[in-house]
Amino acid sequence: MVTKATRLREALQVITDLGLPSQQQNERTALCLLALLNLSANKRWHEAEASLIGITPIMDWSRDHYGRAYAPNTRETFRRQSMHQMVAAGIALYNPDKPDRAVNSPYAVYQIEPSLLSVLRAYGTDKYRPFLAEWLANREVLIERYAKARAMRMIPVQVSARQEIKLSSGEHSQLIKNVIEDFAPRYVPTDG
Repeated sequence: MVTKATRLREALQVITDLGLPSQQQNERTALCLLALLNLSANKRWHEAEASLIGITPIMDWSRDHYGRAYAPNTRETFRRQSMHQMVAAGIALYNPDKPDRAVNSPYAVYQIEPSLLSVLRAYGTDKYRPFLAEWLANREVLIERYAKARAMRMIPVQVSARQEIKLSSGEHSQLIKNVIEDFAPRYVPTDG
């Protein structure tokens, strides 16, 4: 048996290995993963399960198995700051038992993605890294997807004939672009 702290560190490592962004590399998301797997400290990774579990049961499970009590008003934080990203990354499934369940249903549940379950059951063995690499080879990790989305929203600015820079999107950046590309060439003489 490992300690609760060790198991939480392992879960954090798995979250990192799966490519979740740094904002999700935290204890709350690690507890969500462990709850999805029903993996208390007295179980081994090869005993991980694919339970159906909702947000409030995840919070209850975290309290009962890891002594981490969260206030009831943090349900939305669990949903929006941990589970949403796990679903977006393909780590968890949302309502796999009833995909047409209403979004605001109190019966909404999550489950670990089935092919990932076998990868995670190999954690701590020589098979884990090859299994993980194979699983990731068919997916774009969330960090990469978020980076691409940010890059797509960048505003290109032609600073000179040979140099372009990119500014983050927004009204101020558009104004800066207009000043550099439209105003400056007309009203600010250059020596070149």
